[in-house]
Amino acid sequence: MTPHSQMLSQMSEKDGFIAALDQSGGSTPKALRTYGIEDFEYSTNEEMFRLVHAMRVRLMTAPPFSGDKVIGAILFEKTMDGQAVGRSVPSYLWEERGIVPFVKVDQGLEEERHSVQLLKPIPDLESLLARATKKGVFGTKMRSVIANADNTGIAMLVRQQFDLGRQILSQGLVPIIEPEVLVTSPTKAHAEGVLLEEVLRELDHLPSEAQVIIKVSIPTHADTYLPLVEHPKVIRVVALSGGYDCAEACERLRHNRGMIASFLRALTEDLRVGMSDVEFNKRLAGSVDEIYAASVYKALNTV
Repeated sequence: MTPHSQMLSQMSEKDGFIAALDQSGGSTPKALRTYGIEDFEYSTNEEMFRLVHAMRVRLMTAPPFSGDKVIGAILFEKTMDGQAVGRSVPSYLWEERGIVPFVKVDQGLEEERHSVQLLKPIPDLESLLARATKKGVFGTKMRSVIANADNTGIAMLVRQQFDLGRQILSQGLVPIIEPEVLVTSPTKAHAEGVLLEEVLRELDHLPSEAQVIIKVSIPTHADTYLPLVEHPKVIRVVALSGGYDCAEACERLRHNRGMIASFLRALTEDLRVGMSDVEFNKRLAGSVDEIYAASVYKALNTV
């Protein structure tokens, strides 16, 4: 089997969850503050990214962060281009940790219209995809946002996601399609129903051999996205934590069959820069175990 087919098999069949390690420029200061590094401790973007890369490398090289339970990891572009223990990060993740690497390709969001925020143009997408392929990356991720249940906006957003998804598929990579419904939306459940129908419609228009991963907010009503879980063109349906803490995100996830986690904040919320390696690894192991359990072992009352 080729590495790509091995990764596809893992993403399709193996129990576990995806770690989201893809904070970009705008969210990096908050991630560093949560980790215990204050804004005054760096003065340039270069220093900021050096600190967040060190944080990510500490996480990726920690014993609990392995392919036994973490089956994939989404990387920021600078992380993909960086090194861990003297090796390319994607190579280190797959060959040393057994974790499938993805890369975030979006460049942020447009201003809201029709209650959604579309992706900004990605002018260098082709060159980024070529670099990612050369580095052994399996797939990509791009996030857009739904604030309210506007049929026109949601249809527009899903169409953009899948148009880019087709471009990514044509380069041999697997796209993570991420239309996030904000957990604070007053029309969240309605928006999720509209989103489901639009995603199903776009899936039907993909080539018969195409396969994607769908990443969504944990739905208001359990098993809303079960038709996506069961769809032959969907490798996995994964859930973002959406601002919930780890305990609440995991409890909600347990009630959705076939859906696994793709958490960022919920995974790292208890980790601090000043911890000893023993304490850091203990806290990380606890989070990994909790998220893994919610991804694999579903609530008995899930119907």
